[in-house]
Amino acid sequence: MAIAVALLLTGSLVYCVLVLRAVRQYLRVRPAPLRIYEPISILKPLHGLDEGLEENLRACFEQDYIAFEILFAARDASDPALALVETLRAEYPNVEIRVIVTGEPPYPNAKVYSLDKMLAVARNNLLVMSDSDVRVTKDMLRVIAAEFQDPKLGVATCPYRAISGASLWSELEAIGMNTEFLSGLLVARMLEGVKFAVGPTIAARRSALEAIGGFETLQAYLAEDFVMGNRAAEAGLGVILSSYVVEHRIGSQGFAANMRHRLRWARSTRRSRPAGYVGQFFTNPFPIALLLVAVNSAWWPMLLVTLLLRFAIAWACGVQVLRCKLTVRFWILLLVQDVASFVFWAAGFFGNTILWRGRKYYLRKDGRFELIS
Repeated sequence: MAIAVALLLTGSLVYCVLVLRAVRQYLRVRPAPLRIYEPISILKPLHGLDEGLEENLRACFEQDYIAFEILFAARDASDPALALVETLRAEYPNVEIRVIVTGEPPYPNAKVYSLDKMLAVARNNLLVMSDSDVRVTKDMLRVIAAEFQDPKLGVATCPYRAISGASLWSELEAIGMNTEFLSGLLVARMLEGVKFAVGPTIAARRSALEAIGGFETLQAYLAEDFVMGNRAAEAGLGVILSSYVVEHRIGSQGFAANMRHRLRWARSTRRSRPAGYVGQFFTNPFPIALLLVAVNSAWWPMLLVTLLLRFAIAWACGVQVLRCKLTVRFWILLLVQDVASFVFWAAGFFGNTILWRGRKYYLRKDGRFELIS
């Protein structure tokens, strides 16, 4: 049994080496200098007052770019987020904004319905879809516009630096996102190219969305971001992992809320990419090394090798790529997070329902989902 576990650990350590190589490859690619200021429409769905929402929205208003508009969409005119938008409108009168009240969404995925409504009235062909819990710097549109100077590019997905709230569970999840989730994206990019997109910020040409059938074809998918990028790649459109990193403010969740969020993410990933989900076993070497030592303590040197490589990829992804201060400050929590991540990954194989914004949904095998009455 020890030999079998050692072989599995070897596969995981090979993955770690691939991550280090993938990070170097990603960091070498940068867009050409910006020469064409293509007009951009920012699409921003809203739903209530997220933690830090004012600062998140203000960052959009303060973009250092000469031609852009911002569209906001909420279900109800009484949504408090829209009052905040009006306050910022008065503060930044030179920024062109529009507000759309969508009503109750007929799509299973309410975010997709909001995006569809905003797309219908957006004036520009280059679109940046950004969640309300995202915070950016003033140069975001400049970097994205520079990348889209390549006429073959259809979709660009922005990697994100998770910013935790005050809770321990939030900090653990942020460390996992910044050191484990990103590593998988970079290895996939290196081995087979970018055939996916990940929220919370995606840029796309209108023509690319039309080529995959528009937002209406994404309405029933929980992981609509992945499906969007995957279909764009299948259609022969260029898809990249952008060089611009956004901040994803994940808030402060207690244990129960964080557990539901992680299970939703795990089950959604399992339905969207079944084979890839099984392969995630190899992306988390520390628990495998612990199991090996538990089976046969004579293998303890492998635990040291594993720790060395695990911290190396955490530094490469969390610090070199994402500039994540949390990874540096609470590096010891990385090992706790790895064990938690392994547990949630295993739990993700069971169950086909999720809780999302207070409603219960059933996940189909093809990644679509439907409301359970």
